Amino acid sequence: MTPDMVIQELNRLIAEAAKAPGAIYDAECKLADCEFEYERIWQTEFLKSEGTVADRTALAKLASNEARLAADLARAELSRVKNKAKQLSDAGVLNATIGRQIELMYKHGG
Repeated sequence: MTPDMVIQELNRLIAEAAKAPGAIYDAECKLADCEFEYERIWQTEFLKSEGTVADRTALAKLASNEARLAADLARAELSRVKNKAKQLSDAGVLNATIGRQIELMYKHGG
């Protein structure tokens, strides 16, 4: 790797990492919306159902199943976005270390 290549890669990683807070925020908002919708549907169905508590719970679960799936998928997406942000951070540290090694190599004529 040349110094220019290291600098170019670091700049790319910095640009990608700068997007991470916004992506995490968007994923958190999506998760909150999905969880709210799931709870709303579940509670509404529970209250309007008749029968025993177990029957009402079962009916509410059935009615809110799709909303729960959406919330679970949003939770998985948030986890993926956080993992990607961590990977970008780790890659930036590794590339900075490589850049430092190249700098030392050039200073010492290696």
